[in-house]
Amino acid sequence: MNTYIIAVLIAVPIFTLLISIEWIVSIKRGIIINHSADLISSLSSGLTNILKDGLKISFAIISYSWLVERIVIFQIESLVLTIIIAFIVQDFAGYWLHRLNHRVNILWNRHIIHHSSEEYNLSCALRQSISGFISFGAFFMIPAALFGVPVWLFAVLGPVHLFLQFWYHTCLINRMGILENILVTPSHHRVHHAINPEYLDKNFSQIFIVWDKLFGTFQPELNEVKPVYGILRQADTWNPILINFKHFFSLLTDAWHTSNLLDKFKIWFMKTGWRPEDVIQSNPIMTINNPKDLIKYKTNNSSTVIYWSYFQLIISFAMIVHLFSVETVFESYLVYLYAIFIMANVFSYTSLLDQKKIIIISEIIKLSLIGIILWKLNWSWFGLSSQYSMLFIGFTVVSLLINFILLKKSIKL
Repeated sequence: MNTYIIAVLIAVPIFTLLISIEWIVSIKRGIIINHSADLISSLSSGLTNILKDGLKISFAIISYSWLVERIVIFQIESLVLTIIIAFIVQDFAGYWLHRLNHRVNILWNRHIIHHSSEEYNLSCALRQSISGFISFGAFFMIPAALFGVPVWLFAVLGPVHLFLQFWYHTCLINRMGILENILVTPSHHRVHHAINPEYLDKNFSQIFIVWDKLFGTFQPELNEVKPVYGILRQADTWNPILINFKHFFSLLTDAWHTSNLLDKFKIWFMKTGWRPEDVIQSNPIMTINNPKDLIKYKTNNSSTVIYWSYFQLIISFAMIVHLFSVETVFESYLVYLYAIFIMANVFSYTSLLDQKKIIIISEIIKLSLIGIILWKLNWSWFGLSSQYSMLFIGFTVVSLLINFILLKKSIKL
């Protein structure tokens, strides 16, 4: 397993414990911050991100290793100083990448999932993208390359820097005194996740709030303006895979339908939310103009559906762990087929939460993938014994039947 996966396997139990503690504390305070469907959606998004990043399904325009080999001008000998420089540069790069993700139409698609929850809690921190296939962050890490900061250090610091952004996704911690002037705090980040006009596109910093203050994007939380969370064009689904590509397909549709040839190209690189005039008229999109009028997305799911979805969530995580434990043993195309199977499973149970019939298609895809994989592996499921392989097949068939039954009952609710 690579460094990222090892870090994830360490972090997951910690995150689970902290989310549980937050939930218990919120109940004792009489505050509702978690809803099961939203929580399952958030955790499922985290799983898909682990799967995508663990398999390194992305392409770097320029890699940091390429830069550090060519432009280093001074090699720092002190490891402590090197770590400090690396962390500051990582945070600087994170600020600008984050800001660009908010400000450029096509880049918003790779970040929309993180803001899609209409709640604000620790679990929403796990809503991470699977739609960012092109990496260009190395451009902002040139200062580190000039000082010869080694690649392996960023391989270690990357997950650490990401995981340190988890804790401030909570409503339970108020302002933190002097730390408000130094670090990104829950108060700062509540502002960032809010869709209130006063708060929109503010506080992009990830660890040190200094970047927002330096580059003019800082906004303190106001006592008189309660944050309203979500996105201006509501996701209206619990399915994290659909959310990941929602904005992209909106842009693609507009680019196809606009009659202006320049707009077909321009739409991708304009400010987030920009649309050609002709498609605004012909194909209006519901946008939240007054956050106070927000009606949160909700589906009336039975407790059976909720418990079944939690169970499927656990099964999906177990499959991810199994996949990464055997990925070096099997051919790449088989590993990717296994990953697609897991994605289809996540698609199924989150579509069940949405009460959408598309779940049947994803279940058929799962059965088809099982058939292909077992045929290629001589009726063994990635190294499992024949008994466990048959158990896995049986579970998938039973899963289809249960999903179909629960869907029929849910639609009649």
